[in-house]
Amino acid sequence: MNDSATYRPLDLDNWNRKEHFEFFSAMEEPFFGVTVQLDLTKAYAYCKSKGYSLSLYYLYAAAWASNAVESFSYRIIDNMPVVFDTIHLNAVQLKEDQSFVFTYMPFADNYEDFLKGALPEREAALLRPGLGITEDTKRLDSIHYSVLPWLDFSSLSHARSFSFPDSCPKISFGKMVSESDRLRIPCAIHVHHGLMDGFHVGQLVDKIQEFLNQNGSLKPDGL
Repeated sequence: MNDSATYRPLDLDNWNRKEHFEFFSAMEEPFFGVTVQLDLTKAYAYCKSKGYSLSLYYLYAAAWASNAVESFSYRIIDNMPVVFDTIHLNAVQLKEDQSFVFTYMPFADNYEDFLKGALPEREAALLRPGLGITEDTKRLDSIHYSVLPWLDFSSLSHARSFSFPDSCPKISFGKMVSESDRLRIPCAIHVHHGLMDGFHVGQLVDKIQEFLNQNGSLKPDGL
């Protein structure tokens, strides 16, 4: 784990989900997933007017939401739940040879500052051989992102090693589709059931959509 990541123990004995945590953590597959549709109509128009990458923008929207919903900052270390201060992004990006590379992007409180850190990280990652795995791409204080712009999927599963103690959420976006005068995109969210329930995933979805519906003015601290 990166030394710059800071976290605190979650008070398990006084957590209303203590029994839920213990119940689901004992399972071989404690993750559950849902796929939802997000409205990109306003975000697309905003990004086009500013010259922004739409994919980076909706990745940031999910990261912003993840820092606004506390459950998405929970992880498991040494079989105990902890809370990280800030949640960053670890995403895959496509290389020219159609393989992909893992890319760490630090979170920032606004999109412009995020781009200052994310763009150099993306360029550096494309120069690394193979999967491009580094200490940063293995950080626990991050969410794993992927974009599948070729597929208008209605469900999604992930390759997982059950012997590896994984507790990082995984968020995937699909192909943008035009329907009437609206633009939508599928979004699959997979999370550790010991750390959260469907209620918390619903909170995240609402926050992502909230960000996508505005023009870059929202900040986590302002919620």
